[in-house]
Amino acid sequence: MDTEGAYEGQATRAGQVPRPAGPPTHPPKPSHAPGQGPTLADWLRIARPVAEPGVWRYGHTPRPTVEAAQTPDRALASGAVISFLACVLVWSLMRNTYIPFWDAPLKLFTPHSWWSANGEPVLETGGVQAKPIYELLFVVVLLYGFGRLGSWKAAWSRLVVARGPWVQALAVVPLAYVTLLLVHNYQLPLRQLVEGFLDFDRSPGGDREANRDLMSTARTVIDVVLIAAFAGLGGGARLLRRLARLSSPATSRSTAPTSVGGSDRPQRFPAESPLEGPAMWPQVREAGLVEAADRLESEAGGGRMNDVDYARIRRAWDSVRVDPSRMRAFADAVRDKGAGACVHPSGARDLPVRAARHDLLVRQVLLGTVEEGARNPYSRRGTALALDPDVLGTSLLAVGPSGTGKTRRLVRPVVESFSLQALAGQAAVVAVGAAGAQLGPDDAFDVVVRVGDPASVYDLDLYGGATDPDEAATLLAESFVGDVPGIDVRRAATALAQLLGPFRAAYDRFPTVPELRELLDQVPTAFDALRRDLAGQHAMLRELDARARQHGSHLDPGQALADRVALLDRPAFAGFFDTTGQGRPFSLRALEHPIRVRVDLPERGHADASRMLARLLLAQFNAAAAARADRSLFAFLAFDDASHTLTAETVRGIQQLRSAHAGVLLTLRTLDDVPEALRTPLLGAVGCRMAFSGVTTWDGKRFAEAWGTEWVETRDVTHRTVFADQPLTRLMHSFRKLVTGKAVTTDAVTVRQVERERWSASDLAHAVPPGHAVLSLTSVRGERATPLLVRLSGTS
Repeated sequence: MDTEGAYEGQATRAGQVPRPAGPPTHPPKPSHAPGQGPTLADWLRIARPVAEPGVWRYGHTPRPTVEAAQTPDRALASGAVISFLACVLVWSLMRNTYIPFWDAPLKLFTPHSWWSANGEPVLETGGVQAKPIYELLFVVVLLYGFGRLGSWKAAWSRLVVARGPWVQALAVVPLAYVTLLLVHNYQLPLRQLVEGFLDFDRSPGGDREANRDLMSTARTVIDVVLIAAFAGLGGGARLLRRLARLSSPATSRSTAPTSVGGSDRPQRFPAESPLEGPAMWPQVREAGLVEAADRLESEAGGGRMNDVDYARIRRAWDSVRVDPSRMRAFADAVRDKGAGACVHPSGARDLPVRAARHDLLVRQVLLGTVEEGARNPYSRRGTALALDPDVLGTSLLAVGPSGTGKTRRLVRPVVESFSLQALAGQAAVVAVGAAGAQLGPDDAFDVVVRVGDPASVYDLDLYGGATDPDEAATLLAESFVGDVPGIDVRRAATALAQLLGPFRAAYDRFPTVPELRELLDQVPTAFDALRRDLAGQHAMLRELDARARQHGSHLDPGQALADRVALLDRPAFAGFFDTTGQGRPFSLRALEHPIRVRVDLPERGHADASRMLARLLLAQFNAAAAARADRSLFAFLAFDDASHTLTAETVRGIQQLRSAHAGVLLTLRTLDDVPEALRTPLLGAVGCRMAFSGVTTWDGKRFAEAWGTEWVETRDVTHRTVFADQPLTRLMHSFRKLVTGKAVTTDAVTVRQVERERWSASDLAHAVPPGHAVLSLTSVRGERATPLLVRLSGTS
């Protein structure tokens, strides 16, 4: 279960995942002590309901689709005040017996001997208890009825509670004081009710001192109960907990245990027995591996298992369920290594640092929050937004000028998410960027290719691990001359194949960059040497003869190919792109393994060569992802800057990645960095589109066309001046105009349905605040999320 780090039973091949340069090291020591976040068992029990694409499912509470009608604050306050005054009026009329027969039900259902002629209860009868009970019920009914009529609960929540705990606490102080005053003055029948059930000494020579003590005790109890009730109404418990957290030094900063990858406290737990929690590994127990389940349970309970360990072992168990022959190896690995079973080939069980929030249980990374506003659907307002393989499987295109945070707020979190998934055996990720781009530390990757850096441990395979000369020629032609107008890529691929095929037949390898350049330039010594070594191979000699005849013709792409190869035949790249077996080349054929790769391109000193290598990597990724025999791993390629990288063939390849369980992330400063003929096909090929703040109106127009239109309801209000005919009315209108300064008008409202763009080019260019982006998502199943205005959280 620990061979090649991939418990999938894959055959060992030449393109296997490269090993780290040094020996595996232990996970890094945490930089700070764990905070007060949830344990692994609690984190696993947090509900993650199924939601629309892009919703952060951890503790998500679905919102209604349509916003409920909401009364304005002014109308709500006035209604509450008026209903309260009406309630006080009715209560006062009742207390002063201005409402006749209000106590008729009480006397109707009680004995007449309980009541005197004036309606008061007779002492030492049940009327002493019955009357305060009836009065208290009458007051409760009054409060409930007028409270519902005046929406007191909604008014309290919106006008008091929503303004903060201190406002809520201070608001109950006058209410509590007035209530206590009314109770002490016997205006509210609470003391009468309690005293009616007390056993006073009513004998002629009774102990008055004992009676006073009993009444004082009852009054104290009533006061304590009322104060506790108003303290609960004022949120006293919540306020005390908040003060305790602020005063506690252990919780003065927001930290969380690295074992669960989250930084907030659990919001809610599903109702399930602790013995059935995911951390108890019930599936493993049901399969009869009780010892392994107990070991995993103890690892989780002892804090020795993190979220990566859980996701990795769960995936290993899924492979065991598919192939039961692996069960013994799984049980042995868990018994020997516990939470470190089935570990990644690098030996790492976590990243050295996390810059974003991740939920590996559903493979999501948190990007930001959907803005509250009319631009966004009501059901998505205020919800957290996340990305996962389900939406990134349709590929994502992000456009925004420099400095808008494409790397820090998008590329880095996404690459980090797939790096964690690679450690869990769920994905393979390749991140491509300029040297110095903040895509993550070196320790977070298994392979770091620094093209042009002599200190680089790994090299880049120029031929992408291909063994077929025609396939290698197609990939090279697409990257070398795919962006050159007027050159047929197929002719260029044929020209390269006429050289690569004979060379591989003669030397059992592909040519190095200097050798390929000499062959394209038809250097006599190189050509003659190749002919001599091909003695007797007539098919390959015919290929060379054909290349020689086409060399120098009008439609010959050889010169353009030679010029592009010359960009790589520079002293800075000496020793790179080696095919003789002396280096450690990285090939994208390793995507069948859970590998983490970062490629640093020399953008600063060799811009043209960097763009050509970026095109090569994209073409190789499209080919390798589609050619994988095992597509259980999600393959992902992230470009920190995809300017001048796209060609017609690679755009078609991106569209086919959905069925290959793969995806790409492309970032551009502007769509002008893509050939004009490819801008519309590119927006159609990707399922997720993202426009950062500051895009131009020309770029915004392309996004607006891609997002289409929707039907909206508009209200047109027409103000018309009222002309009075009667002298008195005219006088009143003149006086009103003198006071208000405005003429008397009437409003005519017209409501209609119109079709408008979801986001216009002008809105995208001028209405998106800094630190925000407009993002639309499409899942591989075809589910769509309309363009959302998102406040990006970035990295910590």
